[in-house]
Formats: sequence, C-alpha cells, structure tokens
Amino acid sequence: MHPELVATRSLPVSRQFEMWRNWYGSVYETTRLTGSTSDEFPAVSVIWKLDGLTVTRTCTPAHSIVRTRAAIRRNPVDHWVIAFTKGTGVEIKSVGTRFCVPQKVPFVLSLGEELEVTRGGAEGLQFYLSRDMFSGIAPLLDAARTERLNSRGAAFLRDYMLLIERHLPHLGSDEAARLPNAIAAMLAACLAPSADRVAGEGRQMEPVLMERVRRIVGRNLGSWTLGARLICREAGMSRSQLYRIFEVEGGVANYIRRRRLSESFILLSDISKNETIVRIASMFCFADASTFSRAFRREFGVSPSDVRAAALAGLCPAAPPRGPSGTDIHCFADCLRT
Repeated sequence: MHPELVATRSLPVSRQFEMWRNWYGSVYETTRLTGSTSDEFPAVSVIWKLDGLTVTRTCTPAHSIVRTRAAIRRNPVDHWVIAFTKGTGVEIKSVGTRFCVPQKVPFVLSLGEELEVTRGGAEGLQFYLSRDMFSGIAPLLDAARTERLNSRGAAFLRDYMLLIERHLPHLGSDEAARLPNAIAAMLAACLAPSADRVAGEGRQMEPVLMERVRRIVGRNLGSWTLGARLICREAGMSRSQLYRIFEVEGGVANYIRRRRLSESFILLSDISKNETIVRIASMFCFADASTFSRAFRREFGVSPSDVRAAALAGLCPAAPPRGPSGTDIHCFADCLRT
C-alpha cells in the first residue's frame, strides 16, 4: 500500500496555513491559536485509505479544529474518530462537555456532532471509522465519546494503533479486507474491558503484548537481568499472560536465547565489526565462549567462527531462521492471525 502525502513546508510561508485549512475545510474549520509569532505553518499528514477505514498521521503547529452544524449539513460524514497525540494533550468540547486528554491517551469523537478540538504543536495518529463498517460496535464507540478510557484499555489501544500503522506499508489485499474485523475486536476489548470480554478477546490482544515484549527484549539483550520478572514489570502484564504467549516458543528463556543468537549472527556477519567471539558471547550474556558456540551451532548448524570466516571471505552465510509462527511479529499479517 502507498499513502497520500499532504505537506505545506514546500510552499511560501504566506500560503502554508491557507493550504492546510483548505485541505480540511470540507470537514471542519481550522484556526490558528492566538499568540502565534510566526506566519509559518509547517504541517504534514500521511494518509492511508482503506475500505471503511482511513488512518492519518499528522504533525502540525498549535491549532484548533471546529466542526459546526453548518459543516455537518454541508458534508454529513459521521465517521467516528479515534486519536491520540504525542508531545502535548488536547482540549475537547463535544456533546455539551469540555474535557482535557493527556498526551498518548486515545479518545473517541464523532464527526456527526458539533465539536471543537484544540491542541498544541504535536504529532498525532487518527483512525477514521466508517459507521457502516463498524456498526457492530456502535454502542461502545458512542458511549466512549464522553468517557475516559481506563489506563489498561488506553495503553492497549494506543499500542495497537501504532502496530497497525507500522505495518500498513506491507499490507496485502487479503489482510486489508480482514483489518476492520480485527480492529473492531480490539476496540470491543479496550472500550468495554470486563473480565469476560477481555478473556474472550485475548487473542486479539496477544499481538500487542508480543510487540511490547519484543521491544523490551530488544532493548535489554545485553542485560543479565533480562527475564520474566523484568518483562512483566516493563510490559505491565502478569507472569501467566507472559507464559501463555511464549508457550509455542518453548518458554520465555528460549525466546530470549534465540533473539540473542540471532543478533550475534548479524554481528558476526558484519565485516565492519571486529568484536571477537569471546566479546560477542559476553555482550549477549553467555557464560563463556564455549557455551555460546554450542548454543550457536545447535541453533544454526554452523559455528560462530564459520560465520565470521565466511563473511571475511566475501561469502554469504545462511541467514538465521525466523522464529516459529506466532512467536514474533514480522509483518502485519501476523497481527491478523486467528
């Protein structure tokens, strides 16, 4: 898939805000906040259009948007909007209430109603959901317009939105067709997180949990403290959740070991790096070079010295195998598995 790009930076300063305001003018009115000392309005929006779903990432200076009754009559689109910002919170006036939402906390709006949103200069991610496509969870979305998501549901939803955006460039037509159902299931779990519903939607949440764990493990591959305790603390999950997710991998320790071995394979194959095998074993928390070499050979069928020698000779060592299906996220199709 390829996104649309809307950007103002290449325009003369005097036309930047006008271009941005005109682009969104058919849906809502954009107003610069008073007190701006510059005529510049360097803004950019990356837009992914799917059937019944539009995903946009925007980065703008401080501004407010207003959807009036006249705008609704002029363009009666009534999509739900699920969004969050990074860097600053937003102030929202909708359905007769005014409230503030902190940065990184998702919120729900409806374009079928009058609303006003004010935000400082920030980056934001927005999902526009067609009511026809997402009618099955309409009551949950409508109720969420005036309610704060609980911290657990908000964190899952934010991570899931980021995960979807990250894999949109690799989305095939089959995955795109299944995407709305996957999003609806996640939204149902996040917006109405009763114990029964969360348990029922657990499989939809597992890709998000796995992505969190993948990042945590990647950041701590060189730490001797990396293990179930550290992962649970940083990911905000229980040991039972962690063990269930890693059951197909053969356990948490096995997953960490394989990640360390895969990273060591990449390092050994890079002739610009001159770390010794003893040093690499220490970097990835193996007790000694012999222990590292035995684990490496069991994993890849060759020794670390074989890989280093092949790289120095200009040969291409066999790439380390991907993890078993369901244990790591390599493409967005992994997030849509049932």
